[in-house]
Amino acid sequence: MPSLPIYLDNNATTRTDPRVLEAMVPYFTARYGNAASRHHVFGRDAEEAVQQAREQVAALLGAEAREIVFTSGATESDNLALKGAAWMQRQLKKGDHLVTAATEHHAVLDPAKRLQREGFSLTVLPVDRAGRVTVEQVAAALTERTILVSIMAANNEVGTLQPVAEIGRLCKERGILFHSDAVQAVGKVPLDVQAAGIDLLSLTAHKLYGPKGVGALYVRRRNPHVRLEPLLDGGGHERGLRSGTLPVPLIVGFGVACELCRHEMAEESQRLLRLREKLRAGIMDGLKGVCLNGPAEERLPGNLNLSFAGVHGEALLIGLKDLAVSSGSACTSANPEPSYVLRAMGLSDELAHASIRFGLGRFTTEEEIDWAIRAVIREVQRLRALNPEQEFANPINRTG
Repeated sequence: MPSLPIYLDNNATTRTDPRVLEAMVPYFTARYGNAASRHHVFGRDAEEAVQQAREQVAALLGAEAREIVFTSGATESDNLALKGAAWMQRQLKKGDHLVTAATEHHAVLDPAKRLQREGFSLTVLPVDRAGRVTVEQVAAALTERTILVSIMAANNEVGTLQPVAEIGRLCKERGILFHSDAVQAVGKVPLDVQAAGIDLLSLTAHKLYGPKGVGALYVRRRNPHVRLEPLLDGGGHERGLRSGTLPVPLIVGFGVACELCRHEMAEESQRLLRLREKLRAGIMDGLKGVCLNGPAEERLPGNLNLSFAGVHGEALLIGLKDLAVSSGSACTSANPEPSYVLRAMGLSDELAHASIRFGLGRFTTEEEIDWAIRAVIREVQRLRALNPEQEFANPINRTG
């Protein structure tokens, strides 16, 4: 019997790795200097720690340390990427058209819509039943006025991996900036900004076993040299792109978290894939009327999104009181509407409402998966028994 409750919501946030916490603690106590205070040893010590973390983050992405700009998290990174690039390109009279996809996180969609209200033109691409956009779709959307394409590397709800390398090559050929919200992908699947032709990339620490409250934006410096208009004015920190005192302990933890992922990702991904498939097969073999949302293979190794016909997702969540899962993105969990991601993929409102996201992570055990399978089957059967007249044939799988 595993210890309860069981946490399977690692797409929302991850537990801070004890090794990360251990590295952070001294920078809250003995090594507490301000990284901008370079005139004394406390400040220089902090600055050196920040530089080491910058190098660790960059190494995970195939980037240079000077291309990493620390932020408060991925939402700020996305806003700085989209607004900063759009405002600068408008100043340079390069154009005014943006392209993104319907299943992007709100941290991309909402800044894009704000830019649209400011007079920019916006194209939001539809996705297929697996939640993918194609490079052909992106190519067809480009115009002479296009200045930025923003397509996420991996979806936060269904785990779909997008063809970012192909899109990056297209954008490079057309001389258009390419941004990717890679929050869910970084540290879980290999991602190289050079090989993928990514000019701007957002990431955050708390999705890869680091602390909450710190993230980064990769900003390409060569071929092309990307220029951004800052969101914040102040002391000119982070090369003038993000003013504000650097949270040294959090940055140190972020760096260590990236370093651990770089060394352990390959083995960890294989373990999570095996556990995810055990969870999927156990639930789908034990119940009728269950479909997989998103692709069967081209998805994050730890992500599983299932729809249960005849069961409301919120009721299932309440019934699974000892199992921490979610009915969609953590950032929209208070919204009673069905997931906009699942609806964009073609699911009915009924099936979208009947969907549960399972997020496996570094600390998930096989014993926990066994318990989760039994608990989900038992609770779905109990809820369906409340409506004995309904037949639960298998719905159409939304896979690709």
